[in-house]
Amino acid sequence: MIDFEDDGRYQPGVCNIGPAEIARRRQAGYAGLAATVALAVLLRLAHAPAWLRLSVALPAAVSFSGFIQARSHFCAGFGMAGLRNFGDLGEEVRVADPEARAADRRRSLRIQAASAAGGLAIGIANALLPD
Repeated sequence: MIDFEDDGRYQPGVCNIGPAEIARRRQAGYAGLAATVALAVLLRLAHAPAWLRLSVALPAAVSFSGFIQARSHFCAGFGMAGLRNFGDLGEEVRVADPEARAADRRRSLRIQAASAAGGLAIGIANALLPD
């Protein structure tokens, strides 16, 4: 982990990742989407009960999280850990300012809540679809 002064791209609670990390979050979004679709189809083909079809909420939440983070240029995990990265993967920088870290944690919690809500909505919709 590198520890140096702000390069001007970091904005507390707004933007804490650059292109390489954004691409990684987008990939996570697509992986979560593929897992959601595959699980939903598998559960449909198995004639699984509605309560079990609700389980697509988890990969759907992963998908939402990846896409939200990519679009917003903000990593929730980094925000909770007090990190940022605008360089290559693995070159995280510690955020020194306590107020900036607090802003990042608040943004991280909003992303997590939105991802969970989106995943739950997809899970409920999948569970309520007729057989």
